[in-house]
Amino acid sequence: QSIGCDDYLGSDKVIDKCGICGGDNTACKVVSGVFKHTLTNLGYHKIVEIPEGATKINITEMSKSNNYLALRSRSGRSIINGNWAIDRPGRYEGGGTMFTYKRPNEISSTAGESFLADGPTNEVLDVYMIHQQPNPGIHYEYIIPGDNVISSQLLAHRRPGEPLNGQLGMPESTNQEDEVLRREADSLTGQSAGTFPVMQPGRFPPHQPENQMPAVQPPRQNREYNWKQIGKTECSTTCGRGSQYPVFHCVNRITHEEVSESYCDSSTKPIPEEEACNLFPCPAFWDIGEWSECSKTCGLGMQHRQILCRQMYANRTLTVQQYRCHHLEKPETTSTCQLKICSEWQIRTEWTSCSVPCGVGQRTRDVKCVSNLGDVVDDEECNMKLRPNDIENCDMGPCAKSWFLTEWSDRCSAECGDGVRTRSVVCMTNHVSSLPLEGCGNNRPSETTPCNNAPCAGKVEWFAGGWTQCSTECGSGTQQREVICVRKTEGNFDVLNPYECSYLEKPPSQQSCYLKPCGSKWFHTEWSTCSKSCEGGFRVREVRCLSDDMTASTQCEPQLKPEEKEPCNTQDCVPEIDENCKDKYYNCNVVVQARLCVYTYYKTACCASCTRVANRQSGFLGRR
Repeated sequence: QSIGCDDYLGSDKVIDKCGICGGDNTACKVVSGVFKHTLTNLGYHKIVEIPEGATKINITEMSKSNNYLALRSRSGRSIINGNWAIDRPGRYEGGGTMFTYKRPNEISSTAGESFLADGPTNEVLDVYMIHQQPNPGIHYEYIIPGDNVISSQLLAHRRPGEPLNGQLGMPESTNQEDEVLRREADSLTGQSAGTFPVMQPGRFPPHQPENQMPAVQPPRQNREYNWKQIGKTECSTTCGRGSQYPVFHCVNRITHEEVSESYCDSSTKPIPEEEACNLFPCPAFWDIGEWSECSKTCGLGMQHRQILCRQMYANRTLTVQQYRCHHLEKPETTSTCQLKICSEWQIRTEWTSCSVPCGVGQRTRDVKCVSNLGDVVDDEECNMKLRPNDIENCDMGPCAKSWFLTEWSDRCSAECGDGVRTRSVVCMTNHVSSLPLEGCGNNRPSETTPCNNAPCAGKVEWFAGGWTQCSTECGSGTQQREVICVRKTEGNFDVLNPYECSYLEKPPSQQSCYLKPCGSKWFHTEWSTCSKSCEGGFRVREVRCLSDDMTASTQCEPQLKPEEKEPCNTQDCVPEIDENCKDKYYNCNVVVQARLCVYTYYKTACCASCTRVANRQSGFLGRR
């Protein structure tokens, strides 16, 4: 049969989550929360207070950061990560329980640090965060008992030295031990240069718990057998203050021969008291921390680790000054590292053709970052300083230029007499012309051409007629008017020579005009040379839509666009007449019909007819 938590054989009682033997989990409550405060100052910041009697303690950083958790007692004694010294992950005693300090792997894990303990605590503990970067959040949780947690039944069956609610009580530190710890902490902070004292066994007085009554010694009797101390247990540690207990055996009072314990009265057997032993400090050692993340994600980088000189004393690990570890070779604090081989740049294509047929343009090529496995990866995987250019300028040489012209205006500048019609002329790059690579030259086409809408009637003196309509429907144009020297006669006007009015100021006969912006208009080049001299060829010109500022536009009316290609030289080709090639006979047509032109005699005698047939046949074959 099994033994329950109440030490009764056959009992089925177990300790609940509140630590109560036979409890129903209602005698305690769960306290939990998340510390998310934004901190500004570097250093220690208090997160949460763990009360006395707390169990199932869990303090966890919600994600990995450069911050550290720290734990100390209300009396100010550091338990984990105190005095700016970072402890290694492990188990640390404090507050009457054992805390497990975890720090996941810095490279492969994203989890944060944590403190875990079963409890219960026998004093108030404070949890701190050593703040170095933004707080990712600290989750805390523990269980505290309610009223009447320890049942009277459990107390009645509890033997001296047994666990109370599943936890052994931990004796407080002696005054001598606290003094050693205090002096060591002083040496770390620079307040004192004290060292570990060498203490001899027996300096620590036996510790007796306050709640334990001294054993009542029965009256000394003259018995044949009694209890005798024959030695001590082996010291629990080889250095740094351990503990040992006296060993009592039942012996014959006269011969001192050891006999079975049944010969002695068990009620008179002395209770072994703990004694301190091996009080001298343990040799200092180098405490090696974990490597940091590699400084480079690929290629050769650096990683660091913390190396501390530490010393064990009274089951505690203290950080001491480094000279105490001079007898040991100090491990390296930095090392080279390489997570993987870096990716490299690869040029995947040749340069494209230039973006323009003439002048300065650009060309491109495909450049990719490729891993050592041959996969295309993000550009950030490669060294951006070594990236080959994937775009560059290209110079295709000077561009050919041509004169671009609009059609002549429909209106003459004068309603009668001599006037002009106008057109716009601009020199621009020509992408289809076969002209030499040079400018438009000095042969600028004329922008005006004369026009005449019949003679005007005579006027008086300097007679100025009305202004004609503007020579253009839009944009800049000219207006004309007739100015003549006349003499008014009775009912008539006589026109005089202009010199007759030379002493008078002559009114202007022309002025500029501007009705409205033209917007976009069609411009075109001159026609190219015909592709054939006979039997139908074609000629081309370039047509562009330009705005008022002579830039390319799409606002021209498509139905008004001038033709870019037209037929030319549609007449038949006339062979040249050779005076030496004539028909010598009138019936050469019979020679042709009989297909005798293949013979030299007939080809000479009927030269004209045979040549005409040969040209007709070659033209037919060419058209096929």
